[in-house]
Amino acid sequence: MLDGRALDRECLASALEDHELGMAVVAMGSIEEWRVRKGTASSLATILFNLGGRKVTDNGIADEIRHISSEFKSVPVVILADTEDLAQILTALECGARGYIPTSVGIDVCVEAINLAAAGGIFVPASSVLSMRHLIDSGSCDSRPLTGMFTLRQAEVAQALRRGKANKIIAYELNLRESTVKVHIRNIMKKLKATNRTEVAYKVNDLFADGVLAKE
Repeated sequence: MLDGRALDRECLASALEDHELGMAVVAMGSIEEWRVRKGTASSLATILFNLGGRKVTDNGIADEIRHISSEFKSVPVVILADTEDLAQILTALECGARGYIPTSVGIDVCVEAINLAAAGGIFVPASSVLSMRHLIDSGSCDSRPLTGMFTLRQAEVAQALRRGKANKIIAYELNLRESTVKVHIRNIMKKLKATNRTEVAYKVNDLFADGVLAKE
């Protein structure tokens, strides 16, 4: 974890470990400090870059994200920041970040987001997903998933399952309760005659290929 503020990074590092992140947390003040100490540390799984109140568009921040993403190509870089502005999020992703976590989320969502990035996924806040969806909707006559098999909500959950997202992430991104997500998953499994999430993802992927669901 990269954060120039000692108290902030130590508190967050402790919180992440207490909430079963699943990996050791090494808190550093800068990437230069990591280079000096990396000989005594384990291999990197994810880099969490905490901007705090700074923005991706602030002087030098975007270049630093690009540099870190380029230097550690096989390691996902996740941004943690106070702002949820869509332009900031898109800029971070364009610079090579594999996720963007606003500080408005709880520690459980933060843990899930980091693990998602480590597994190869990309996390963005629900507010930005809704903003992007609105922009897409405004530019098309009808962007709703086809409802031949699933309801609108079920189709959205099915898409998330296809990407391997955890229930907490799905709930956050779709602004649902986790219990509601579980109900949707059970209904999706019944409709697909699937026995587990892996089988759901496999069958949903086939449905996308066949055009039964709307394209992403």
